[in-house]
Amino acid sequence: MADRRPGSAARGRRAVSPTARRGVFSGAAGRRWAYSDLRAHRGEALFLVLATAGIVASLLLATALFGYATNPWQRTFAEARGAHVWIHTASNADTARLARLDGVTSVAGPYRTEAVSVAARGTRASVELRGTPHLPSVGRPLLTAGHWLDPAEPDGVVLESGLARALLAEPGDTLTLPGTARTLTVEGIADSAEPSYSPAEQPGVVWALPSAVRAPGGQVIGLRLGDPADTDYAVQRAVTVLGAGAVGEVSTWQQARAQAQGDNRLFGQVLGLFGLGALIAAGFAVHGAIATRIRGHLRDLSVLKAIGFTPGQVVRIFLLQHLAYALLGAVAAAALTQTLGSRIPGRLGDAVGVWQGLPGHTVALLAVPVGAVLFIGLTTGLAAWRAGRVPPVLVPRPDAPAGGRLTGPARRALGLRLPAALVLGCHKAATGRGRSLATVARLTLPMLLIVVALSAWSTIDRFHTSPARVGLPTSLTVRTDGTPAPARLQALLTGDSRVAAAYPGVELAALVPGQTGTIALRGLGTDARPYPYALAEGRAAHGPDEAVAGQGLLDLLHARVGDWVRMMVGDRPQVLHIVGRSIEPQNAGRVVTTSLDTLRENDPRLAPAFYELRLRHGADPRRVATALTAAGRGHLDVHTVTNPADGLSPLRAVVAGLIAVLALIGLVELLTTIGGSVREGERDVLALRAIGMSPRQITAITVTATGCTALAATLAATALGLPLARRLIDAQGASSGIGAGIAQSPSPGLLLVLGSAAVLGAAALAALPAARAARGRLADTLSAVA
Repeated sequence: MADRRPGSAARGRRAVSPTARRGVFSGAAGRRWAYSDLRAHRGEALFLVLATAGIVASLLLATALFGYATNPWQRTFAEARGAHVWIHTASNADTARLARLDGVTSVAGPYRTEAVSVAARGTRASVELRGTPHLPSVGRPLLTAGHWLDPAEPDGVVLESGLARALLAEPGDTLTLPGTARTLTVEGIADSAEPSYSPAEQPGVVWALPSAVRAPGGQVIGLRLGDPADTDYAVQRAVTVLGAGAVGEVSTWQQARAQAQGDNRLFGQVLGLFGLGALIAAGFAVHGAIATRIRGHLRDLSVLKAIGFTPGQVVRIFLLQHLAYALLGAVAAAALTQTLGSRIPGRLGDAVGVWQGLPGHTVALLAVPVGAVLFIGLTTGLAAWRAGRVPPVLVPRPDAPAGGRLTGPARRALGLRLPAALVLGCHKAATGRGRSLATVARLTLPMLLIVVALSAWSTIDRFHTSPARVGLPTSLTVRTDGTPAPARLQALLTGDSRVAAAYPGVELAALVPGQTGTIALRGLGTDARPYPYALAEGRAAHGPDEAVAGQGLLDLLHARVGDWVRMMVGDRPQVLHIVGRSIEPQNAGRVVTTSLDTLRENDPRLAPAFYELRLRHGADPRRVATALTAAGRGHLDVHTVTNPADGLSPLRAVVAGLIAVLALIGLVELLTTIGGSVREGERDVLALRAIGMSPRQITAITVTATGCTALAATLAATALGLPLARRLIDAQGASSGIGAGIAQSPSPGLLLVLGSAAVLGAAALAALPAARAARGRLADTLSAVA
């Protein structure tokens, strides 16, 4: 028979509390709990906000650098209707036939060219005078200052903007041609989609009237294609039509784009890689912090459940609390990047300024912070889900100590009369619950990224401190206009006591097999005085027809050390045996180098076109260059050798900022580890006091356990980080054409300082909370055990 007593139906239904009907923080209990939790963990909250801000800022800067690396050149190429292929040919080549090739939609030129040197304000540069009768429709220079050529000014010229910056030239300035009485007047400055001027590597483009090109040495023609993907095929067809002997040099739009991107793309890759790594580390740190906090607040969570909070509401307390931290940091980073990013000195500020004017800027400014917040929310939700599973009535915890009984090594260590606090602390760190391994893993990740960042820093320093080991054995490049004679010039250069050696050299443009592009064939040094290559593989070239090649060349030819390669220099074939791979920082590694004597066997008329100077230790390259320029009486063009690391100097500030962000993440994880260790150690205080240990010894146990955890994470980060950094840096070197073998690990002293700082810092942070717990009142200790 059914129970008809009053109230039986109400008792049969589950009571729904008012708290369950309201929002998460609408109940006073939820608000008070969240507020008290924030007050108790203000430091962790601040560090999480700062770490999130640093991560989002690094990702936004990486996005800006990627946009800055590609979009300005792409915009210039589109506005100028740039040519996809530029071909330098002999003066008598029939270039008109190229306009009829399949896939060629239009051409620029042909224009007669003359190779000269110009000087302004004491700076000299090698340039290509290009006779341009009118403003081209293909490959059109985009004027940024001044005006286009005026027939009324026969000696007027327009400079490519990179060349103008190197010469510090402006419209109205006068350029001199050293060794002659000629002068040129700068009428304008223009941007171009062609490869920009680079001292001793790429001559600058100077547009002039045809009458200003008095001694043409060749001509150049640009091909605009219907499909840029057909560039290699178009080059092959053009070389076939003209004949290999008529082609001097070929450059493509891919090479121009790669040069324009320069180091900006590398900056973006570094920021993006470390930003994503830091984001993952921050997510794990938040996950660990919440999991540790849940273990420390099991009783509070049970009370919330008992007063009517649903599991979903408990989960949302943690989720929304940490989402608020992440959102605050992300919004702050986005606001600071938007308002102050363009004011950052140097390349980063320029990148942000350009990025803010790009079409996808607003989308990226919103998507990057939202993505970071959502990722942190995901890791938070996984940890907070455990809080929702806490039962309203807790099962009593076992009375066994967290670390279990003493292990054999621990008992033997105590038998050797080692300090009990040291032994028990190490025992606690080594034999704790399975959470100990997870704690070490979470702390290892930011430490590992710091080791990788320090390796990048050390590699940049290696380019400056040991340039000879990374393919830069010489400091100066000297070019001449033919005066004085080679023998007198050699004596002049080596006559300076600061010059250790002078290596004669020549660089030729050679067509690769398949005739899809040109490479740099260099003859450096002589058989009697070989050039000091920086070898990463194989051996130096000593015998006849032996050469060394850069990684970019080997990749282009699909060759390896030990292979024979054939190339065309004009109408002469050149066959070389690749016996070594050199670290080659110039020309994207597409360089094959042999001795000048080897090239003279194929062409006895070759004379040195330049000299590479190796200076004595301590000599100032700029002062030596000034002295040699004066001694040459206007016939010498002396440049310092470009060091790729010069453009990477701003990367040091980026690396320092990333290390600071990673240190904040590691600090959050340390605070979490210390808090969990102190809470779990509270139940052991009574037992330790009962066996006669003082509060100082009890404190030392927790401090030692924390230090051991930090030490384990440091050792793991070092063991994993060093080979990972070497692989990443060498992979970047190989992709850029420089080649593997440039990575430099941090010095043992620096790693020792890093490890000591981590361990001692962890111990110092643990000392105060551990001391408070060890000196706590007996009632508090009994409450923790209960």
